[in-house]
Amino acid sequence: MGNERAVVVGGSIAGLLTAAVLRRWFDEVVVLDRDELPTEAVVRKAVPQGRHAHALLARGNELFEDLVPGFRAEMVARGAVVNDQHADVLWYNDRHLLKRAPSTLAGILASRPLIESVLRHKVGELSGIVATANTPVEGLLIDGDRLTGVRTPEGELAADLVVDATGRSNRGPTWLAELGYAAPPEDVVQAGIVYSSREYRREPGAEDFVGIVSGLHPDNRFGTGTAAMEGDRWIVTLIGMQDNPPPTESGAFEDHAARVDGPELHRLVRKAESLTEAAGFRVGSSVRRRYEKAARLPEGFIAIGDSLCFVNPVYGQGMTLAALAAQWFGTCLEAGQDQLTKRYFDGVTKFVDQAWSMSVGGDLRFPDVVGERTRSGALINAYLGRLLRVASVDAVVGRRFLDVANFLSKPESLFSPSMLFRVVRQYRRAAEPRY
Repeated sequence: MGNERAVVVGGSIAGLLTAAVLRRWFDEVVVLDRDELPTEAVVRKAVPQGRHAHALLARGNELFEDLVPGFRAEMVARGAVVNDQHADVLWYNDRHLLKRAPSTLAGILASRPLIESVLRHKVGELSGIVATANTPVEGLLIDGDRLTGVRTPEGELAADLVVDATGRSNRGPTWLAELGYAAPPEDVVQAGIVYSSREYRREPGAEDFVGIVSGLHPDNRFGTGTAAMEGDRWIVTLIGMQDNPPPTESGAFEDHAARVDGPELHRLVRKAESLTEAAGFRVGSSVRRRYEKAARLPEGFIAIGDSLCFVNPVYGQGMTLAALAAQWFGTCLEAGQDQLTKRYFDGVTKFVDQAWSMSVGGDLRFPDVVGERTRSGALINAYLGRLLRVASVDAVVGRRFLDVANFLSKPESLFSPSMLFRVVRQYRRAAEPRY
């Protein structure tokens, strides 16, 4: 302790995790949000993606509990579904069903409103954190090259540190420009993803799985993220691209599920009782703000969550990436305040690099998605296609793939000599799927 006040702008997941970290070093942490901050688990206007499928990867599950102790127990008490991601989830990759096997990959399936509600409750129990709703931030205050607070409709609020957790609305570059700082370079990829989601009644134990993940690929531009969640419900999110989006009309929604790889989803939605109408959502561009390459930044400015990097949510990385960044920020604070902004942005790239390369590498397989393609990228995608085929018969290969997808291993581990040997040896054994 010893620093007076930190301000976190944005009271969603990234902002709440960051507030939990900051309280160890600041006497007061103020979380400001322009929206309502309800105590109950309801979809917020500022979080339209809250109507669609969400899941915490195994690494995210670990980090949320480390940063906010008691989070997992309350999630389970309120109906979240803890699962073995290798044994309990059907993973379809390029039409191949990943071979299931028991593992220690413990994920959490729940609605986005429940995740936010539990996190808000547990963070609210921590001393030194004050959350204020309906309070938009209009700009930053500065003295020399150091931030000194924020401007709100109610007046100025002094702060020794300001965290931009405004998410996809991304206010940080605008605030910095008002102070004379050039916007950071950006990497942008527009995959043109569209969601349509509907809830169904779930009979626990009626299926031998609690989730279906079927990724889009050039041979089938339709996928799903389907998950069990609290309240004995399924959330079924159909995923398509803007040239042929999934429907929201009843009947057409269920028919469209037959176009997803694998027969399980179509069977599920044909027999389950629907509980809601389908809701559509157009996913914005993937954007990575390269603050580490900015020519100049004020000391005391931090960006986290979607304000730092928004990747295609099809890959389910966003919440885990936010937790990794929050943990890294704590490591930076542990080392002291000197050049905190630079050290944070320089170091957080190692997590963003992994998420960005996985997401964008998959997006650029589609010829109509605009972005820089390289020969090395094409070779990597060709190899990964073979690896995913082998993962349908080799649980060791499948586990390594899931370790990387869960941020538990580096992508390079997929190219180790032992992995290369398994992929080459078993490629012919892994037949093309028939369904």
